[in-house]
Amino acid sequence: MAKTGRAAATATTPEKPAKPARKKSADGEAGDKLAYGVPALEKGLDVIELLAQQSKGITQSEIAQLLGRSLQEVYRVVMALERRGYIQRRPGEDGFFLSNHLHVLANQYPPMRRLLDAALPIMYSTSIAAYQALHIAILDRLAIRVVAQVDSPAPLGFRLRVGTQNPAASTASGRLLLAFQPPAIKDWVLAEIERTAPETDMVALKRRVETLHRTGYEIIAGEGLQGITDVSFPILDANGYALAVLTMPYLPSSKERVSLEAASRAQFEAARAITQLFDGTLIEPKFPLAPIREKRPPARPT
Repeated sequence: MAKTGRAAATATTPEKPAKPARKKSADGEAGDKLAYGVPALEKGLDVIELLAQQSKGITQSEIAQLLGRSLQEVYRVVMALERRGYIQRRPGEDGFFLSNHLHVLANQYPPMRRLLDAALPIMYSTSIAAYQALHIAILDRLAIRVVAQVDSPAPLGFRLRVGTQNPAASTASGRLLLAFQPPAIKDWVLAEIERTAPETDMVALKRRVETLHRTGYEIIAGEGLQGITDVSFPILDANGYALAVLTMPYLPSSKERVSLEAASRAQFEAARAITQLFDGTLIEPKFPLAPIREKRPPARPT
C-alpha cells in the first residue's frame, strides 16, 4: 500500500503553468492532433485537474495564477463548471473545490457499475470470512485507482479509500493488472514507465510481470507498510484479460482469527466468483501461496 498520490499544490506555490509539449512524430500525427485543440475545453480541464490536487478551496485569482492565465481567461470557465456542478464553493466562502460530480459520472458508466454491482456483495461476505479488508482497483494509465473497498470486521484494520491512486509499477494491484492486460496496453504502459525508470528497475518489473502471468497472483510483504502482506488476484473477462484486481492488505493480529492461507483462499474464491460473472475463468493456484522469488519490483517514488 502506498502514499495516496502526490502532495497537493497550494496557492502560494505555483506549479508549472503549462504541460510539456508533445513531440511531433515523423508523420506529424501528434502535431496535427494539437492543431485541432479546443481552447475553452482545455481551460476547463486544466481547472478540474488543478482542483483535484488541492487540499482546500482556492479562489479564481489563485486558479489563474496557478495555471499561468489571466483572470479574464478563467472567469467564464470557472462559472460554467460551477453551474454544471463540477466544482463548488462552501457557503460564505470564495474558494472553489472539486465536487463529487466526476465520481458520480464514473460510477454511472455501465461497465463500472456492472463490476461494482457484481463485486460488492461478494466482497462484503468475503471480508467477514477472511476477517480482513478488501479493495478492487483498475488500471488508470500508469497508475491504479481504487474503485471499491470494504472494511475488515476486526477492531483494527488497514484500508484504502475509494479513489486512491498509486503507481502501477510499485503496487501489487498494478503489477498484476499489467500482467493480464492485452499486449498493446501492457507494452504501452511499460514503455511509458521506462521513460523515467532506471534500467535495472525496468528489468525487475518486466520479469516480475511475466512471473505473475504464470502464477496468477501477486503476494508481497512489507512493500508499503511493515506488517502488511498484500495479496492480489485478477478479475478476468472471457478473453483472459484483467478488468480489475481484488487485493487484500492482510494484517495479522496477536490473536490470529483467520490465517493468511485461509484468508487468501477465501479471497481467491471471491475473485473467481466475480470472474465467472464476466464469463472469465480463474485457475486455482496451489495453497499456501508461494512467495514470488523474482527480484523485488521498483520502489515507490518518494
